[in-house]
Amino acid sequence: MTSSRRSVLQHAARLGLMGPCLMLVGCGFELRKPPQFAFKALFLNNVVTHPLGLEMLSVFSKVQGLRVLTDPRDLDQADMIFDLNSVVREKVIIGRTSTGAIREFQLRIKILFKVRTPAGVEKIPEAEMIQRRDISFNESAVLAKEIEEELLYQNMQTDLTYQIMRRLSAIKTVD
Repeated sequence: MTSSRRSVLQHAARLGLMGPCLMLVGCGFELRKPPQFAFKALFLNNVVTHPLGLEMLSVFSKVQGLRVLTDPRDLDQADMIFDLNSVVREKVIIGRTSTGAIREFQLRIKILFKVRTPAGVEKIPEAEMIQRRDISFNESAVLAKEIEEELLYQNMQTDLTYQIMRRLSAIKTVD
């Protein structure tokens, strides 16, 4: 192979690899960035009484530039107040076999919350969020299904936490 032919092939190979990279740059693709909040101190009200609230506390505490408060004595330091009004876990039968035995469940977590300023201005009026997961059931593997159920509930709590975080980052002003 001649050196000119080799250089042409190497040049073409470099261009072939650069093509997809150039397409990604041109399409506006960028990695998800950490959330930016318009407030610096968030009071989480009623969160320490439920596993979802404890997960929120853990995740929000890791956000740089955000102070997370849970002690009612610190309420006057908060820029924004997150009220977790209720958390309901449900397990509903959604499928049965022809003999009437349970075949499938649906797991649900439903939360009610609102976000307000210390002055009482509602930034997010009372809202409801629901997560659902379907799980099959097998009588011969009850222990394994209980473990799977708990893992699914944990996964739903994580999803809800990050959805709440995205909603909070959509608040642009603290009035």
